Amino acid sequence: MVTDRTSFIRGSVIRVDEKLLTDDLCRRLGYSYALWLAHRNETTPDLISVSVGYDARPSSRRIAGAFTEGLTAADSDVYDCGLATTPAVQMSMSLANVKASGAVMVTASTAGEHMNGFKLFTPEGALTAEETEDIFERAKTVRVPRRLVKELDLIGEYKQHLAAHVREFMNEDVAMPLLGLHVVVDASNGCAGFYEDLLRTLGVDTSGSINLEPTGDFSAHSPNPENPAALQGLCEAVTNVKADLGVLFDADGDRVAIVDENGKVINRNRLIALIAAILLEDEKNLTFVTDSVTSSGLSRFITEWGGVHYRYRRGYRNVIDEAKRLSEEGINVPVAMETSGHAALKENYFIDDGVYLATKVICEAKWRKRDGLSLSSLIDELQEPAESLEVRLPIIQEDYKTAAGYVIEAVLSQTLTNPEWHLAPDNREGVRVMFSLNGGVDNAWFMLRLSVHDPVIAVNAESEQTGGLKYIIDQLYAVLEKDNEELDLTPLKEKIDTINKEQE
Repeated sequence: MVTDRTSFIRGSVIRVDEKLLTDDLCRRLGYSYALWLAHRNETTPDLISVSVGYDARPSSRRIAGAFTEGLTAADSDVYDCGLATTPAVQMSMSLANVKASGAVMVTASTAGEHMNGFKLFTPEGALTAEETEDIFERAKTVRVPRRLVKELDLIGEYKQHLAAHVREFMNEDVAMPLLGLHVVVDASNGCAGFYEDLLRTLGVDTSGSINLEPTGDFSAHSPNPENPAALQGLCEAVTNVKADLGVLFDADGDRVAIVDENGKVINRNRLIALIAAILLEDEKNLTFVTDSVTSSGLSRFITEWGGVHYRYRRGYRNVIDEAKRLSEEGINVPVAMETSGHAALKENYFIDDGVYLATKVICEAKWRKRDGLSLSSLIDELQEPAESLEVRLPIIQEDYKTAAGYVIEAVLSQTLTNPEWHLAPDNREGVRVMFSLNGGVDNAWFMLRLSVHDPVIAVNAESEQTGGLKYIIDQLYAVLEKDNEELDLTPLKEKIDTINKEQE
């Protein structure tokens, strides 16, 4: 069984050579989750209720059923939510007429159809790695006794919730507040196909939408908002029908990418800049919590719009938890966002919800179309890097955490001896080094960090000047190569060789 260092329990459903996610294990996981949740709430399992939803993978209904058997065996009430998105399942703990004690989504996110698993939640958010591991360990030894399930039309409730927000955003209590807007939806053959139907009921022209059927086989493209083929397909779909924008969801609806009216992708730094501009139009002095690999141009953009950019660690749970912590300290944090497309808005209970973010963006697009403006014009002033790089370096040593510490320490020490290397003032993960090239100020940088999930050092780098990337990466390679016993530097060397060939 694969237990990620997040709220994920994930494994294979068909490959015996991998750790198999059997019905028996799923049943015991459900039973263990009920006992754990009751203990956490200082009550008994018969006084808690759990929402269970699943994505479109062929194995998901079966696995959800087995998990549900475990919950009911513990005497817990269950809301059988059927096919649903992860954000909708999480929202079930906040909906006034549901108020589940806990929630479980059966999904393997962007992994292939042979994989499946569980995302576990409480009203405070996704479980920590330690909490997930506790439930998994309980499941190894429990005996599951068998009982009753209530069906819940969760997606129907969730659509009503979103429609109410649209009318609030648009300040119009009419049946079709988005009439006149054209949006192409790509649901990646996952579980967010309902969104196209919701938009139509609100007046949106959704012609040209693709991959809406929840087949779960992902035959059209990978269910990943960062997948180039998926993005290219949506770009073409938007330009073919001359739509105002397009939205692309992942398999379980908690990540999104946007395509503008010109067929240009709005994701990563551009998507964060877009939502920042939308929110800062109405209120200044907002703090935007993002992951650590966001660009210098994004920081300047947020500052120029009157906001504050707060970089934190990679991992959507890390970003959301830090946003909540800052909010509790009185800092006005409206959103926590990762460059991967995860986004959690405070007004939406800090639920990681790509569908809600898309709805916010679509409403803004409608407002701007009324005024003869495009959505993309909001981020015209975002300065983007001329060059960028992302590479993953395998850690050779078995004690990979200690080895990663040695590597980062070596880079940190260079900032003390080399006047060209400046440690970033908001360095909260790994090490981020700034460079001021050719008379500019902080116009290039690289960053090293330990991967959230794997024994890998992730390297990100950007330069706002052509040629700057080679300059800083050559220096980094020289430091990493010296007395190197921790890393396989082959991927970085290959990148450097490619850059050299391109510049010949």
